[in-house]
Amino acid sequence: MDTLQNAINGKLTSSKSGKAQPVYNPATGEPVTAVPLSSASELSEAVAAAKNAAEAWGRTPPLKRARHMFRFKELLEQNSSKIAEAISREHGKMLNDAQGEVNRGLEVVEFVCGIPHLLKGEFSRNAGPEIDTHSDRHPLGVCAGITPFNFPAMVPMWMFPVAVACGNTFILKPSERDPSAAMILFDLFQQAGFPDGVLNVIHGGKEVVDAILEHPDIKAVSFVGSTPIAEYVYATGTQDGKRVQALGGAKNHMVVMPDADIDKAVDALMGSAYGAAGERCMAISVAVPVGEETGNRLVEALTPRVRTLKIGPYTDPDAEMGPLVTRQQMEKVLGYIDLGIQEGAELLVDGRGFKLQGYENGYFIGGTLFDRVTASMKIYKEEIFGPVLSVVRAKNYAEAVDLINAHEYGNGTAIFTRDGDAAREFADRIEIGMVGVNVPIPVPVAYHSFGGWKRSLFGDHGVYGTEGVHFYTRLKTITSRWPTGIKSGASFQFPSLN
Repeated sequence: MDTLQNAINGKLTSSKSGKAQPVYNPATGEPVTAVPLSSASELSEAVAAAKNAAEAWGRTPPLKRARHMFRFKELLEQNSSKIAEAISREHGKMLNDAQGEVNRGLEVVEFVCGIPHLLKGEFSRNAGPEIDTHSDRHPLGVCAGITPFNFPAMVPMWMFPVAVACGNTFILKPSERDPSAAMILFDLFQQAGFPDGVLNVIHGGKEVVDAILEHPDIKAVSFVGSTPIAEYVYATGTQDGKRVQALGGAKNHMVVMPDADIDKAVDALMGSAYGAAGERCMAISVAVPVGEETGNRLVEALTPRVRTLKIGPYTDPDAEMGPLVTRQQMEKVLGYIDLGIQEGAELLVDGRGFKLQGYENGYFIGGTLFDRVTASMKIYKEEIFGPVLSVVRAKNYAEAVDLINAHEYGNGTAIFTRDGDAAREFADRIEIGMVGVNVPIPVPVAYHSFGGWKRSLFGDHGVYGTEGVHFYTRLKTITSRWPTGIKSGASFQFPSLN
């Protein structure tokens, strides 16, 4: 079995750590490759390469950087099916889902192809007596990204294309669970003609993460993962003087109003709760029907759909849901189902014990549905990250809003209704970073920005869009006056127009 290599200064290099772990096909439980657990010294080699490339790349005209990005975009389009195949083989998600992931990452690359316009500064003539002021944005230097297993291509493309287009160099630390897609991205990046050292890839675990957070030459760190790790990354990185954006966990609710189209609401819940086996930070894991009658109608329509969910490997074109990413994740989700029963939730559809003929060693769980879940239960409070949907019934609209606003996570939410007033009021009142109105997974397009509230995001900037450009640059403002406009004599008054 081959072991993946790191990518340092434009070249693939085998790790010298002597440590590696297998990467599994979650549908079969069989190893497909191995990933090195690199050392802190290898991370330092990558940082040195990135630092060496940073000055020249930062001075490269934005239009030239954009031309490289256009070529990268073309190569991504030509190789999208190859990337999707690598994602599905190591993550387990369906091929069409993996292709959708690649396409959404591609949108960010398309966005930063416009970097000459995005980096345009501002100019004010005669801001004061014969004084002009202009501002522009400068790259930070070496940046790094630590990415999760659930989107092994899309999330890296949320980060390094934006950073690189802004004139920075980048260190990417992919997830150890499905790292092959990142290596394809690196290969295509090099083919696009970017200089060596602009993008480097280092595989590893906590040792590499800590080395990234502590290295003095890394100026900014982007992270997506669980809330405890996001908080650790943010606290550690900022303590060492870095700029950090750390996206954490979620518990996304979907409110179903009495006037909603129940069939459309059920369609939305099926895709958003069980797509990718629920391993999405924007998955809907809580349905909140408003009123007992609405709850009864929703559960009655939803239950048979969950029972007949088509589950299989990514090679099955008819499958709707695949396995969990690892055995450990599968066991964790099974533990939450057991806990939900102990806590008194009503288990309508039990995904435990699901076995697929020919794939008995795969990490499969059937779709699971709980009703009568309450806000005091752990299965409500905590992020399960699996194919488990909880129904929490609200007596009225106000109770539904209060329920969502009281939760510690504030990543995404949705409301299904025909009432424009209710939808507008919901979008205004809800304390959540991303809101969908009759849209179950409200992931913003690339020219807006992605980011939650509360304990779903640590830091001041969301990712990609203009927020991403601002995160990976710093503002400089220049105020100038030439000798012909300077009057003789010192002035001790603070400058103003009065």
